[in-house]
Amino acid sequence: MKQVQRAEEISNIAFGFMASKALFVALHCNLFSLLSKKALTSEELAVLAEVPENRISTICTALTSIGLLIRTNGVYKNSAGAEKYLVKDAKYDFGDYLRLQIDRQMYGFMQQLEGVVTNNMHEDDIDSYAKWMANEKEAELYSESQHAGSLGPGQSLASMIDFSEVNSLLDVAGGTGGFAIRLCEKNPNLNITILDFPNVIKLGKKKVFEAGLSNRIHFIGCDVLDYNWPLTGFDAVLMSYLYNGVPELEIPKLASKAYDNIKPGGVYIIHDFMVEDDRNGPHLAALWQLQHLAFTPTAKSITPSWVIKIMKDVGFIKTVHKVLIPGMTKVVWGIKPKN
Repeated sequence: MKQVQRAEEISNIAFGFMASKALFVALHCNLFSLLSKKALTSEELAVLAEVPENRISTICTALTSIGLLIRTNGVYKNSAGAEKYLVKDAKYDFGDYLRLQIDRQMYGFMQQLEGVVTNNMHEDDIDSYAKWMANEKEAELYSESQHAGSLGPGQSLASMIDFSEVNSLLDVAGGTGGFAIRLCEKNPNLNITILDFPNVIKLGKKKVFEAGLSNRIHFIGCDVLDYNWPLTGFDAVLMSYLYNGVPELEIPKLASKAYDNIKPGGVYIIHDFMVEDDRNGPHLAALWQLQHLAFTPTAKSITPSWVIKIMKDVGFIKTVHKVLIPGMTKVVWGIKPKN
């Protein structure tokens, strides 16, 4: 693992928020899409973006310095990564996730991290997911962006685990169905029930309808931590991006509840941001947990071995763990014994 030795390296960390803001502004101004498969001068880009040229020039200089744009003879074009991931409607585009959720919501909420860590904030002043999702406008913004960020990982999960004999799946805190849609697209035998906050599933029903899967993906509105799940007998239970965002003491309860809701021989799947067991990284997974900590002071930064122990403690066997999003998330799954 690389260790910081020079002042410039510390400055790169300290000024990192400026680089992220340049990225977000470029997404809000649609710059990467305007530059898709064509090169433009800052003057041409300013006209198309309807932003003064001096501002476009400043933003593009910053984007070039961090490797998102390439400037040759006064003309800008997208880097390979920007073209692949930041152009609207590109196959692997997750720009809306960055633009809406990370910038519009997470960026500002991180201001409360210091107060949470130092215990200098009153509990009532700390934003939480439950408070957040009770606000219809904020819930819609979060869910729209989270949906965009879940379709790709959902497709990866569908390829990683064999769902050919899974006919029913309970997706706990499954949001608007990003994972569910991808799993159903690949597995025509699969039917999914999603549990999430009522304001989230309003948008979820729309997304599922647009995907043509309303007959196979269904929603129940609730706070999953109330544990009033009126359902049993599933072939599988999925919890994606849930363990990191709840109090540590709730995690064994979630695992136990999943065990009770899974048929013998069924599978329990956990997908989340996880650092390695030695806690040396990866840094993106470690940094992501700061966001969860800002919302949930009793949240835990989790590792694969810790998750596996939780699963084994409630009775799951044959546990497996693999990387899903390189450098960020892992998947752990286990089987409920048949007898």
